[in-house]
Amino acid sequence: MANELIKEAESSMKKTIEVVKKEFASLRAGRATPALLDKITVNYYGTPTPVNQLANITVPEARLLVIQPWDKNSVPEIERAILKSDLGITPASDGTVIRLTIPQLTRERRADLMKVIKKKAEEGRVAVRNIRRETNEQLKSKQKEGKMSEDELKRNQDEVQKLTDRYIKEIDSLLSNKEQEIMQV
Repeated sequence: MANELIKEAESSMKKTIEVVKKEFASLRAGRATPALLDKITVNYYGTPTPVNQLANITVPEARLLVIQPWDKNSVPEIERAILKSDLGITPASDGTVIRLTIPQLTRERRADLMKVIKKKAEEGRVAVRNIRRETNEQLKSKQKEGKMSEDELKRNQDEVQKLTDRYIKEIDSLLSNKEQEIMQV
């Protein structure tokens, strides 16, 4: 019973790590990556569709993304979606392909990005701590129902705390790597 709760908590914590990784990948650090376009959806024949499902996205150079839509009619819609997004990049199109030139990061932009990634990391840590709290509450209720002893409760809570520490350390490591990536000139 307690093992299932702990496994469930670990699974939720892993999902939190994946969310943090995706959030970090979608923040540009002056280097072109297709993940920058992950959050952008295009109104394609009335349906919100992710860009990566409408086009081939390549990175021919470190600061250039090339979007090659499979349907040429979707080029204006993709351009519009990129302009509306918070990327801050103006697309250049020749009617068949869209080029996104990633500008150098300014000191101010780096500072803004640092604030954003620290906030995302803290949101991840809070999510992991909430999972810990919920799991511990469930364990305590099992103990009150007489389904586990005080010693088992303590042992299980220690295990949940070890999981929490491990995943928070992983978030801190992701944050540190992203900070270094952003600070590289």
